[in-house]
Amino acid sequence: MNPIENTTTASVKLTQYSHGAGCGCKISPAILSQILQNNETPPDFKGLLVGNHSRDDAAVLDIGNGQALISTTDFFMPIVDDPFEFGRIAATNAISDVFAMGGRPVLAIAILGWPIDKLPPEIAGQVISGGRKACQDAGIPLAGGHSIDAPEPIFGLAVNGLVAIENLKKNDTAKAGDRLFLTKKLGIGILTTASKKGVLKDTDLKVAIDSMTTMNTIGSALGTLPGVNALTDVTGFGLLGHLSEMAGGSGLTAHISLEQVPVLSQVYGYLEQKCFPGGTTRNWKSYGHHISEIDEITKLILADPQTSGGLLIAVSPDAIPSFKKLMQEKAMEPFTYNEIGYMTEKHSVHVIVNK
Repeated sequence: MNPIENTTTASVKLTQYSHGAGCGCKISPAILSQILQNNETPPDFKGLLVGNHSRDDAAVLDIGNGQALISTTDFFMPIVDDPFEFGRIAATNAISDVFAMGGRPVLAIAILGWPIDKLPPEIAGQVISGGRKACQDAGIPLAGGHSIDAPEPIFGLAVNGLVAIENLKKNDTAKAGDRLFLTKKLGIGILTTASKKGVLKDTDLKVAIDSMTTMNTIGSALGTLPGVNALTDVTGFGLLGHLSEMAGGSGLTAHISLEQVPVLSQVYGYLEQKCFPGGTTRNWKSYGHHISEIDEITKLILADPQTSGGLLIAVSPDAIPSFKKLMQEKAMEPFTYNEIGYMTEKHSVHVIVNK
């Protein structure tokens, strides 16, 4: 009997068909460094403004007339069981990379891997529909794509965007004295792991989906704001990983206040049930030596891999009033852009976590 004959949308649990979930599927930073150690983009490539040397969110190419092309791709295995929401989350996550460079997305194409011997094509169609909805929300077309027969479901996008070169934001250009802001609460990896284990409450799943499908559109506006010195989104490497890259790449040390870091209140009960993704451990093994000493629960939260996470923003002190005004104009309430710390001259580690 064909295994897909008795498979219906209602009966499918997509997360059971994958060994990982969302941005927690990422290869660990330490292993990625080994892979890329002899494969960095040549620094003299004409017109290339951002390559892979700083692990920024996208590649950026000068296309003349003061404009630059932003090019990025992101894809992963199911993080939720609902195919439409999986597609919407994956697409939102991919588009975020353009916003994280201060740019404006203009075009997307789909990347689909599908186990055609296990799951019916109708379910893949729902995944793509979810991706198309996210593209519509971002105001861009999903204009094509590529698909392969794969052992596990995979979906994501390749996205192109544009940015005025003077508005380009990078992840390694923070300055001493900058204040640090985060626009989404942490804990997505913990909640989605609880979902995969079958213990997540429906109300908490909705919280996770709402967070992961919220677009980081504010990034385009932040690109136009002088005094926003560095920008990135917090995804698979967790807050500590991405903050370590920002601080280390800028030759600085970040100081964060644990009580100021926004965390989804639902995560603590699931941590008691040992619900945390393997990506957390991989992140800590890769970045832990760059971080001040912290307790185990703090590690599980700050190194938790986020999928479609918020923006991490380094803002010059004299730009704080205009920054807050912009956030309010764009309907970003104060609690959605928590100030979590500041940058100083370089210490012995990249990130110091204070209670």
